[in-house]
Amino acid sequence: MPIRSIMPPALRAASEQAKMSPGIVPGNHLFLTGMTGGDAQGLVPEDPAAQMRNAFDKIGAILRETDLTFRAVVEMTSYHVGLRGHFDLFDSIRLEYVKEPYPAWTAVEVAGLRREGAIVEIRVIAKLERDG
Repeated sequence: MPIRSIMPPALRAASEQAKMSPGIVPGNHLFLTGMTGGDAQGLVPEDPAAQMRNAFDKIGAILRETDLTFRAVVEMTSYHVGLRGHFDLFDSIRLEYVKEPYPAWTAVEVAGLRREGAIVEIRVIAKLERDG
């Protein structure tokens, strides 16, 4: 099975500039590039909740390109600048998107992220094939 890139139209310009695929399918899983909370114009809002929702919304757009929902997510890693200061907010927003059975999840505090002003970056792995 050939490796294919998943490229939602809204992420095309940023992906081409960065020379990366928002999602890549090497077999029966979809691997997503880490998504930060920049908006459609590439601006990172100061509001932490807006950043978090933007990141999850971009993940949702990539999932939809492969006809998936957040229920297909099997693993999530979130990287946080100032984790303890916004963990409860992040967790409440995360639960707006993911439902049972919840994916495996690791939250990591980091000193910084590539996007200036970003406080969170989220990467996920989703299963393509549905059971049964």
